[in-house]
Amino acid sequence: MDTQIFETYESEVRSYCRRFPTVFSKAKGSKLFDELGNEYIDFFCGAGAVNYGHNNNYIKPKLIDYMMSDGIMHSLDMYTTPKREFIAFMEEKILQPRGLEGYKIMFPGPTGTNAVEAALKLARKVKGRSNVFALTGCFHGMTLGALSLTTDKTARKGAGVKLHDVTHIPAPYNYPEFDTVQYMQDLLDDDHSATDKPCALIIETVQAEGGIWVFENEYLQKVRKFCDDNDILLIIDDIQVGCARTGTYFSFERAGIQPDIFVMSKSIGGYGLPFALTIFRSELDKWLPGEHNGTFRGNQLAMVAAKAGLEFMLKENVEQQAKDKGEIIRTYIENEILPLDSRLKGRGIGMIWGIEFADIPVQGMSKKVTEKAFNRKLIVECAGRKDSVVKIMPPLVIEQEVLMEGLSKLKKAIEECLKEFA
Repeated sequence: MDTQIFETYESEVRSYCRRFPTVFSKAKGSKLFDELGNEYIDFFCGAGAVNYGHNNNYIKPKLIDYMMSDGIMHSLDMYTTPKREFIAFMEEKILQPRGLEGYKIMFPGPTGTNAVEAALKLARKVKGRSNVFALTGCFHGMTLGALSLTTDKTARKGAGVKLHDVTHIPAPYNYPEFDTVQYMQDLLDDDHSATDKPCALIIETVQAEGGIWVFENEYLQKVRKFCDDNDILLIIDDIQVGCARTGTYFSFERAGIQPDIFVMSKSIGGYGLPFALTIFRSELDKWLPGEHNGTFRGNQLAMVAAKAGLEFMLKENVEQQAKDKGEIIRTYIENEILPLDSRLKGRGIGMIWGIEFADIPVQGMSKKVTEKAFNRKLIVECAGRKDSVVKIMPPLVIEQEVLMEGLSKLKKAIEECLKEFA
């Protein structure tokens, strides 16, 4: 396997290729293929960017047809046919049926961190306050504003400057007996808390990179009420756990709440094309023309994929697929994996699950598991503090027999590691 050109010329910042040291050449559905013809089951899903599987058969021909028609490919934020069709479908088939009528759609730039940056700028502009509340364990992006929210030590150190205007609140799982919502209220009410009132609170309903921590519906409802009571905007980051990953298209639907602003990216189109959205209540639309922009905020091909992806999601009832297959994953973890060792823990929702290895006193145990899994032709990644969680995140449309085969490979990798290292 020739990787010399990457090792010679590509920056040391590369990461996933170190976890999965092969050269991939093809992908289809729930599988990846390398140059040697090896077939890998994908439990990584492009970090959640290909929820509908690689080279989805419904989306691909629509992209090809658009390119062959010489459809406009780049347009900044000019009016275009793909944009009109996407906005209309998003509003009429996704937002309005979910009670989210009256929300504006903003195209901030092509990646999730662009969407977060736009949300922060808008919240600060509307409320006239600079501070933001965020939770420990969160991940919101790698550009400076989003990175100021993100709590991962290594990521923050890479900024090279001070990251400020954010107050980090303990996540509810950090101290189960501690009411973190009341703590936020105390910070506001105490004239000696030395904490500026925030313009917004930003949360993920499931902390994915933080270790697959699912926030309870009651907690999310309390957070919504706290924001309402204190004139604070609620921003929900649905970049990784939206797009039906948790069993509903928006991850916050299960709690019966509506954010003031929410951000999306990754699998809006589910084809791996860069695309992001910042969506907010219409009364918050205080932008001046061009006040936030970017050269590639008009990714037309991604808009074609996005509309097709939404069509596919509804046509194939992908939300229900995520719930049903999520139950298969939960049952397998509880009945087949957790009994391997009493120190293992499992948690998740829909089709994002984690197996926690933190209580096993072997340094890098979860990474060893992913290495053993890779040797068995399964792609699975780590998450959480000290990367102690193995994150299970396959395409939502994975065939049941392939899902079971992948889970079996993971179980064997864990058994091998427990025997060898624990």
